[in-house]
Amino acid sequence: MTKSALLVVDMQEDFCPPHGALAVAGGRDIASPISRLLAMPFTLKIATRDWHPTDHISFDVCNQPPNNKAFECSTIISNPQNASDSMAIPIWPVHCVQGTPGAEIIPEINMSQVNRVINKGQDKGMEMFSPFADTFGNKSGAASFDLAAYLNENGISRVFVVGIAGEHCVRCTAIDAQKEGFEVYVVEEGVKCIDYGEDGWGATKRQLEKAGIRLVSIDGLEVQDIQLCS
Repeated sequence: MTKSALLVVDMQEDFCPPHGALAVAGGRDIASPISRLLAMPFTLKIATRDWHPTDHISFDVCNQPPNNKAFECSTIISNPQNASDSMAIPIWPVHCVQGTPGAEIIPEINMSQVNRVINKGQDKGMEMFSPFADTFGNKSGAASFDLAAYLNENGISRVFVVGIAGEHCVRCTAIDAQKEGFEVYVVEEGVKCIDYGEDGWGATKRQLEKAGIRLVSIDGLEVQDIQLCS
């Protein structure tokens, strides 16, 4: 029997209106389709959440002015496994700090249906959009456990991804799941994006499809198959 997992990405207060520090417009609206999916007999249902320390390198308050404007500036991080490897990452407002209300999963998501929560972005000096690995592709203590190993231990072969935001953490999660050898689907009704234009979600969809990741409907055959395989 084919075993499937549902990954619910970063449905946190800080990513949702009305008070989120990095609120995605309409973020709460996808709680309904996600709840429909959570009620289905996936073998595993996993929620991810950003779980940053107070001094995370991406925070505006942790960078020196004038080069610390959120959404406008970037900062450089280095690969801990290769000192000569570095990249620029965006600077954000403070968000999803460990133990704060903004880091909590929104109450519209029924966490009693979730098997496990994975915390990511716990390393103050590293960015982590995907729960599988950091932005350099390393698996480390920046995540609370090895998600790929956990899925494999449970015989998972297919992964369905939903959540916030489509161009960032959803995209990276889906691509990393595919790199780990899983068959990956993104359920569009369960995704919210910051930018729905051709340079935002449009470009993301092309990238996902090029990687072999399928964008599907909650009412499509791929999701219906979850019921048949239970």
